[in-house]
Amino acid sequence: MNEEGDAPRPGGSDDGGAVDVEVPGALDGMRLDRAICLITGASRADAARLIDSGKVSVAAQVATSRSRRVAAGEHLAFGPIPRIADEEPVADAGVPFAVVWCDEHVIVVDKPAGVVVHPGAGVTTGTLVNGLLARFEDLGRRASEGGMGPLQRPGIVHRLDKGTSGLLVVARDPVAFQALGEAVRGRRVDRDYLALVDGAVGTAAGLIDAPIARSARDATRMAVSAAGRPSRTRYEVLRTWSAPQTGWEAVTELEAHLETGRTHQIRVHLAAIGHPIVGDDRYGRLRRPLGARGVRSLLGRPFLHAHRLGFDHPVTGVPLSFTSALPEDLVRVVDALGAPDGAT
Repeated sequence: MNEEGDAPRPGGSDDGGAVDVEVPGALDGMRLDRAICLITGASRADAARLIDSGKVSVAAQVATSRSRRVAAGEHLAFGPIPRIADEEPVADAGVPFAVVWCDEHVIVVDKPAGVVVHPGAGVTTGTLVNGLLARFEDLGRRASEGGMGPLQRPGIVHRLDKGTSGLLVVARDPVAFQALGEAVRGRRVDRDYLALVDGAVGTAAGLIDAPIARSARDATRMAVSAAGRPSRTRYEVLRTWSAPQTGWEAVTELEAHLETGRTHQIRVHLAAIGHPIVGDDRYGRLRRPLGARGVRSLLGRPFLHAHRLGFDHPVTGVPLSFTSALPEDLVRVVDALGAPDGAT
């Protein structure tokens, strides 16, 4: 589970074993790498690495091109997928992030927008995990000893999207990893976000209770679906601009509180009630340039910031609470809006 997500899924094929199948009709004409992804559940990067290693054959011929089109009925065979998750990430001191608080068991960080939390499909370097390994050498050592999750995600118990900024807690030892993971799954970790959304939200507070599943039309998107997993987001309106100085339509700043942690939960839920997050070009709309100064110069990502994080220390039990101020790019957007409704 990604942004606002709980404990992440392992990547790649579930069994990692060999595959020997006929290409089904539904995959006729599909790129080879994409077909492998759909057959196995592997990432596109994992499939590409498998093809590049010369371990894929189509119609009894070794396939050398990822973009080769497969045909229904062709014989497709390949060995175990060399998953990215099986490789130990490299420390990188150049990854930007702030350490808000730490002790021998727990690290709390403030992640800037633009940084991916951990290596995965298509991303192998420059992630928060790479940066953590550079600053906390014991993290890699303890991960290699086991009990800290996959090597690519040592200590990671929840995540933020690349475009989301804010607070994240990371376990530094196996005891903390187990306890924090259980706390996240048991909804005992408080996670609050600030968001700017399209339109004037009509109620001062509310609960969005709508199950979320992967979109049937686009596997990279999530959607409200009766077949999805239970998902609950509470929100409280903070400020409204019914006539922003920017010339935009009305916008509302609100605080969103996660009761569950599904992939893209806040973004999907707010879009579902007709108030997508400003700057979210996946679930909403990226506002168009206005005059000589375009909004793209102010905001190049969703206006979503994890500003409050609270949990009981996994070893001592002491309650901990942290806050993070809006980063500069989001402050510039708020400043451009002018005075909110009711301001004197």
